[in-house]
Amino acid sequence: MRFSIKQDQLIKPLQIVGSVIDRRPANPILANFLFRLTPQTLSITGTDQELEMIMHINIDNAEPGELTLPARKLIDICRALPSGSRIDITQEADRATIRSGRSRFTLATLPPTEFPELKEPAVVTQFSIPQKELKKLVDSTAFSMAHQDVRYFLNGICLEIGEGHVRSVATDGHRLAYCSLLHNEGIEGPELHRVIIPRKGVLELSRLIEDVQEPVIVQIADNHVRFLLADTGTIFSSKLVEGQYPDYQQVIPGSNRNELVVEREPFLEALKRTSILSNEKFRSVRLGLRPDGMLRIVAHNLEQEEAEEELDARYLGEEQEIAFNVYYLIEVLQVLEEDDVHILFGDSNSSCLVVRKTEGMECQYVIMPMRI
Repeated sequence: MRFSIKQDQLIKPLQIVGSVIDRRPANPILANFLFRLTPQTLSITGTDQELEMIMHINIDNAEPGELTLPARKLIDICRALPSGSRIDITQEADRATIRSGRSRFTLATLPPTEFPELKEPAVVTQFSIPQKELKKLVDSTAFSMAHQDVRYFLNGICLEIGEGHVRSVATDGHRLAYCSLLHNEGIEGPELHRVIIPRKGVLELSRLIEDVQEPVIVQIADNHVRFLLADTGTIFSSKLVEGQYPDYQQVIPGSNRNELVVEREPFLEALKRTSILSNEKFRSVRLGLRPDGMLRIVAHNLEQEEAEEELDARYLGEEQEIAFNVYYLIEVLQVLEEDDVHILFGDSNSSCLVVRKTEGMECQYVIMPMRI
């Protein structure tokens, strides 16, 4: 097997596909790329048996065949070669030779027959969506995913597809992020489908898709989800988390009547400053809500140090003081784009609700209070 390709044509696909490969896999074959060649196409596959990434590259005059190459070593070699240089790769027996200019590298290979590829899923439903819209859904909720929670179904996001909408939901039990996008294009059938994409799959998907209008086709099977990006020749697959996702609608408060409206950027910067003196364990800040046009933010720690900020704000409701994890507030504000933030409160023991409505999209963020 033999092919030739430019360094800058190969390095980015290697880095993208290599992102799903574990650095110290239990099975040595999982540390390798699978190269599959036709006369005009090179496909590169990487997997950890939970995720699989495939990228297709157009090339000329390749000798068809298959081989595996150690991923990290190949990436390091290609990164070290001059930009624009041509790379020639040939295989003989269980060795592959990489030549570029006066450089030559010989790498050990493993049999392609040992490489574990995910089976082609039996698609239950599929739809097409612009990459920028899917990216907004994912990035607007992913920060609320749990991390290594014993409730394994919380370690990811719930993707819900129904007639006229696509929704993403994430929660770690202390906060919840929910976004719903009006979307009819390409959704097959009126039946509601709800799947849980694992945390690692969500993070890889967020890195893969870009803020562009080019479509991504989403295919959902019984235990897999697959994303097809025609513009880059990329196929990304992830196993799904088994289990029943919680009824998130019950968590979203519907009776909060006390409304705070405050400028997002000054509020975000004030929270960052006050967090410096918050308790290192609990990271709590107190919000003093008063209908006098002023929002008071206070943080203190075990050393009796205190930070205080006051902001201009509009508050309609009962005067009260309520504490939250400051980083939960900060992470919500960082994904919002609007100039003003609208937060609905109940009493001091009730979760607050941050609401965001833009054209075609609605987001709601629930944050549980802390005891003062």
